[in-house]
Amino acid sequence: MKRIVILISGRGSNMQAVVQANIAQAEVVAVISNRADAAGLQWAAQRGLATEAICHQDYAGREAFDAALMARIDAYQPDLVLLAGFMRILTPEFCEHYAGRLINIHPSLLPAFPGLHTHQRALDSGCRVAGCTIHFVTAQLDCGPIIAQGVVPVVNGDTADALAQRVLCVEHELLPQVVADFVAGNLVVEGNRVNNLSIVDEDVSVCLKN
Repeated sequence: MKRIVILISGRGSNMQAVVQANIAQAEVVAVISNRADAAGLQWAAQRGLATEAICHQDYAGREAFDAALMARIDAYQPDLVLLAGFMRILTPEFCEHYAGRLINIHPSLLPAFPGLHTHQRALDSGCRVAGCTIHFVTAQLDCGPIIAQGVVPVVNGDTADALAQRVLCVEHELLPQVVADFVAGNLVVEGNRVNNLSIVDEDVSVCLKN
């Protein structure tokens, strides 16, 4: 059984998708937020999950907050730490501490559009497709080895909000599968590439979600 700690900053819809997937040999042991008012904490608590709020504003700087956060995460002895809408830039020390077991989901097709406002930036750039990326976290923002990507079309008259909703639906499908693959030991990092042992290259296809 693999122990999972999920970090959130808001409603935690991707956290909810992972919890509701009931992934074999996976146990979500805690949900932690940097915001006490994060709606996802209440959702998780109502389902009997351990929850904690560690507010970054209570600490003098990023290093102090990350040290406190690491101490609380480590108390749960996780095999995987999952960033599911956790809106904090993490220190290199934090990333190194969880190297190989720290996964993030980002709402763009990396390496395009790291950082914030990804959907509007995709529209402003005239992209024909957009999507999400799940990757191992490194000290460089949104640049770790890519595990999986989901793609949606950009349609005429799209708004950032409409595009975000379509991408979010793909995120909810893709993230639980990536967690399941991690738990099963299917993810092998070679350089900057992640090989998924459960996927045969000849079977890979791109599916556009309307």
